[in-house]
Amino acid sequence: MPLTVGELARRCGLTVRTLHHYDAIGLLRPSLRSDAGYRLYDRANVERLHRIQALRQLGLSLADIGTVLSGPEQPLAEVIDRQIAQLDRELERATRLRNRLVALGGQLAAGQSPDLADWLDTLELMTMYEKYFSPEELKNLPLHNDPDVLAHWHALVGQVQAAMERGVTPTSPHAHALALQWMEAVQRGTGHNPGFITRLKAMQDNEPELRERNGITPALERFIEESLVDARMVIFERYLLPSEMERMRANYGRQMYDWPPLIADVRSAMKAGTPPSDPHVRQLAQRWMELFRTYAGDDPATHARIREAYASEPDLRSGSTVDQAMLAYVRQASQAAA
Repeated sequence: MPLTVGELARRCGLTVRTLHHYDAIGLLRPSLRSDAGYRLYDRANVERLHRIQALRQLGLSLADIGTVLSGPEQPLAEVIDRQIAQLDRELERATRLRNRLVALGGQLAAGQSPDLADWLDTLELMTMYEKYFSPEELKNLPLHNDPDVLAHWHALVGQVQAAMERGVTPTSPHAHALALQWMEAVQRGTGHNPGFITRLKAMQDNEPELRERNGITPALERFIEESLVDARMVIFERYLLPSEMERMRANYGRQMYDWPPLIADVRSAMKAGTPPSDPHVRQLAQRWMELFRTYAGDDPATHARIREAYASEPDLRSGSTVDQAMLAYVRQASQAAA
């Protein structure tokens, strides 16, 4: 069905003002008008808009895009010659975009015409990630540019959805296994970068269209969170006393999303060579210990049992980017602050 200018703007991540400007300069004119005179865009318009946005990704100006779209291949070659310096800087970005378009390209190569939803989804994804990640970061975000990672992720989401529909509870062994797989998939999809996890969470919370596309509803998210916490409680029970488990169960999952940005800050300090005695690092270590004591309490004997559990149980470390070097760094900073 034809789309109004507002619907097209919302779906492709542009503004209505931009689409009006494209119309005014003759770059993208709606093919249809409603009985009331409103602009309506059909499939051909969406395809042309896709070409416009793809060329914009390569750094061409609107004037050059108009030349490319209105003439034969020779003008395109001339434009490329004039823009060669810009294109050199954008080649890596174009490669990433190609990976995002691999599904559409396969359909076109087979002589099939992608449907309207495919075009719109691709246009929106081209702009959504750029709100949260720099071009350099997108090169290192497998969830954005690795088709194998994306395929695995979509399959896992489908498995969780199917389990929920069958009435599987978060406390079941099957749910535990899915939650642990989920954490591994998160790490793989973010290239083991805790800072990326924080921004992907922000995307998930702030972009309703993303939830519609990836199927990670609030209910599914809660199911995974509850399953992960319960799976780890089962493991901790093998190491902790009943009184310790009572505190653990009451507090372990409360600050789940406070850890990734903190871990990212500690990693950045380590990478920069900042000594543990630095005041900023000491503050990070203090925050680290505050989060840890929320569920571990203040008893050194409890801390020792928790460390034993983490050292002995790989499933407790599933999806974690914390290694022994980071723990030693935080420990040194804590001692310096004491």
